Amino acid sequence: MPGSRRNDRPDSAPAVQEAFALTDDLLHSLRRALDDNSAARIEALLDGLHSADVADLIHQIGRERRKRLVENLKSHLDPEILSELDDGVRQAVVKQLGPAHIAAALAGLDTDDATEVLETLDQATQASVLTALDEDERTPIEEALAYPEDSAGRLMQRDLVAIPDFWTIGQTIDFLREATDLPDEFYEIIVVDPSHHPIGTLPLYRAMRMKRPIVIGDIMDADPHLIPVLMDQEEVAYVFEQYNVPSAAVIDNTGRLLGVIMVDDVVDIILEEAEEDIMRLGGISESNLYDSVFETTRQRFPWLLVNLATAVMASGVIAFFEATIEQIVALAVLMPIVASMGGNAGTQTLTITVRALATRDLTRANALRLLNKEFAVSIANGFIFAVITGVVAWVWFGSQDLGIVIFAAMVINIIVAGVAGMLIPLGLNRIGIDPALAATVFVTTITDVLGFSAFLGLAAWFLL
Repeated sequence: MPGSRRNDRPDSAPAVQEAFALTDDLLHSLRRALDDNSAARIEALLDGLHSADVADLIHQIGRERRKRLVENLKSHLDPEILSELDDGVRQAVVKQLGPAHIAAALAGLDTDDATEVLETLDQATQASVLTALDEDERTPIEEALAYPEDSAGRLMQRDLVAIPDFWTIGQTIDFLREATDLPDEFYEIIVVDPSHHPIGTLPLYRAMRMKRPIVIGDIMDADPHLIPVLMDQEEVAYVFEQYNVPSAAVIDNTGRLLGVIMVDDVVDIILEEAEEDIMRLGGISESNLYDSVFETTRQRFPWLLVNLATAVMASGVIAFFEATIEQIVALAVLMPIVASMGGNAGTQTLTITVRALATRDLTRANALRLLNKEFAVSIANGFIFAVITGVVAWVWFGSQDLGIVIFAAMVINIIVAGVAGMLIPLGLNRIGIDPALAATVFVTTITDVLGFSAFLGLAAWFLL
């Protein structure tokens, strides 16, 4: 059955390779089977594949073959496949399957996964799918969708295990054996007071080791990590990463238990946030490999327009020193070196700073110390590369004075680049602007404009 895990294969290197990576042979075989419209071969190729691998295949086989594959999966679609698809591809698959099939698939997902699938759909499709769901399945999803996007309320699942602290281990084990509505997976039992407020947690491994008469309140972990339902998902990820918790209870503003967030969902968030930061450093607010040419162009255009404006500013500096460049042609040859080295030095510091802010390793308490460190690193790198570049310029053009000019300009630009690469993201973060999105353009502008100004200004003053 497509989407199930390979748990019946012997331990071996080929099996591990097969289980965790899609081979080119599998992809080519699936394409041929789809071209031949061979349902039996398609089913055989997908049999035993993890839902994430099936989703990868759906992404990679192209639009027309994707339609044929989804049609073959229609009658036995593993719901987990939907939650593994990228947003754009998921929308196409949902449109092809129709609300009834999607509703049937969502009924087999946890609330958080079903919510993730629905939140990426347009309002009309979302409403159609919700209408096709039974009321007991629809209500928790609608409640989750009512919470802000990227909040803990969207991440949490409603299925959990909660018991009072006066129960014994024996009562707890009997309850777990007899209950019919337990979640498929859980790592901890949440201990609640009579008002349904979480007061502790009991890891399953501990419960299984204790004698039946022991009271839960005597062995539970008091003061559990509680997640407010409106907490941003990035904050949630920080709690899990910082304190190594496998799951955490979600509470409302009165402290009452609403749901639980599992570590597997947080891993997705950590990857999503890291990917978002990387894209924003490259000037892309959001992107998808499977978006259309028009959509991808639309996403990248604004950033390129901003960069054009900054490039014009840098060109204005060069134009101001046009007479100097005409008299000393070597300056035109050496200018890109100064700007490039400053830009790279600034980008290095900027990347480290943005990541440190995201992981909270950079705070007000240590900002000055780290700024001093970056200043010292910039001075060291500035002098080292200034000496190298100055000597090269001297030998290349036979001018000691030209070597001195580029030496001084390189030192100035790299020091400024290093300091700006830290101060700019700190300042943007302080005023509530995402430094990953906005800092790059400021740092690049400063290093280009200041680099050209320092180099050409020194040349005009020292050489002419």
